[in-house]
Amino acid sequence: MTYILAIDQGTTSSRAIVFDAAMKVKAVAQEEFPQYFPASGWVEHDPSDIWSSVAATTRAAIEKARVGVNDIAAIGITNQRETTLVWDRKSGEPIHNAIVWQDRRTSETCQQLKAAGHEPMVTERTGLLLDPYFSGTKLAWILDNVDGARAKAAAGDLLFGTVDCFLIWKLTGGKVHASDATNAARTLLYNIREGRWDDDICKLLSIPRSMLPEVRDCTAAFGHSRADLFGREIPIYGVAGDQQAATIGQACFRPGMMKSTYGTGCFALLNTGETPVASKNRLLTTIAYQFDGKPTYALEGSIFVAGAVVQWLRDGLKIIGNAGETQALAERADPAQEVVLVPAFVGLGAPYWNADCRGAVYGLTRNSGSAEFVRAALESVGYQTRDLLEAMRADWGGAAKGVLRVDGGMTASDWTMQFLSDIIGAPVDRPEVLETTALGAAWLAGSRAGVYPDADGFAKAWALDKRFEPGMEETERTAKYARWQRAVNATLRV
Repeated sequence: MTYILAIDQGTTSSRAIVFDAAMKVKAVAQEEFPQYFPASGWVEHDPSDIWSSVAATTRAAIEKARVGVNDIAAIGITNQRETTLVWDRKSGEPIHNAIVWQDRRTSETCQQLKAAGHEPMVTERTGLLLDPYFSGTKLAWILDNVDGARAKAAAGDLLFGTVDCFLIWKLTGGKVHASDATNAARTLLYNIREGRWDDDICKLLSIPRSMLPEVRDCTAAFGHSRADLFGREIPIYGVAGDQQAATIGQACFRPGMMKSTYGTGCFALLNTGETPVASKNRLLTTIAYQFDGKPTYALEGSIFVAGAVVQWLRDGLKIIGNAGETQALAERADPAQEVVLVPAFVGLGAPYWNADCRGAVYGLTRNSGSAEFVRAALESVGYQTRDLLEAMRADWGGAAKGVLRVDGGMTASDWTMQFLSDIIGAPVDRPEVLETTALGAAWLAGSRAGVYPDADGFAKAWALDKRFEPGMEETERTAKYARWQRAVNATLRV
């Protein structure tokens, strides 16, 4: 039993990856599923799409790997965070679509809570801000807007979970209602300093404690998959939210190490060790991972639109057919044009946290075309990353000048990674294994199963594919970043 099955349930697709005993990818299966936008700023998933895509890809990955089910030692799960599901305890049926992390429908609720003076208490206990990004207000919205939900919740008949919790419930046939500390830390309901659900915040949002899952370590026993799914029961031994799983997959186990993941959004995490660091620059304080009941903390900056801006170029503007075309177009862009795109399609995340502003383009000329739009889109990811690293430096010393480890789909673009290194003025390291999120989940499960080495051994196995060194002159870097800051400030004022 030397293989690990990693489930990577993302915002736009579900993937399953089989890793071998050397932590190398043996097989991958992926399936996209629909996104639903019932109103402006609202984003939903059908829970049945989430589950069916996970069930299909796990079976497909095992088949592609040509390994027997008896060769799989354990399952690891990583998932889109903050996305909120509520289901019936008895039937297992969801009572509403999943409300996705990008959804902004609870902006007004968050503003009302801020106006009432609740944010300092919430931030001190959870490390989070009062923003619709997080699960708590989404959960309250479902209870307030689905007929009979409040009464059923009060009677103990409804369960809440983030995507990991929902998948554990489905995989175990409803035997386990549990989450891990990293996902719990993103709900707005979990006291990260005391390691428990916070009664005062639950009361503030009228969330019954009976709905909430048990919280466990990232390397814990989360039950066994149903025998009918794969032909035998397989233990679920590792769980972490996607950004924390990527932090683990990048072997960022020492305080001061940082990584940035470029998927639908972009998320930078800086390991701060055993002590939670309260941000003065509107970053989030969160749990990076938890082993043996002891949390390791991180500062996190969240960008809502990174890879999604490339999807917009493809599906919205239709100026590219696939993501691979962006590099050639960016290289062709007129260097004399200074087009800046602020991709605030669903508001701006850290360090601005403005849920209501929307995207804008500045510096257009009569000669601006598809190449300039593409370059501005790719550059926006670098600019937003620098925003995060500047805030991290202010909160935690010289962090922003250290090496940045990167992963995610956009890192395949050398042009984008070189611009990132240029604009942050620091080296950018791309690992050999780009599947770091799934690898982190696999390592969690595999280390508990005894297939993989401990954290020190895993860190030694991390391998560099390419380092990007900054080559831009400081005067140009400063001018470009100042232009970005002016564009953001103008967008925030609209």
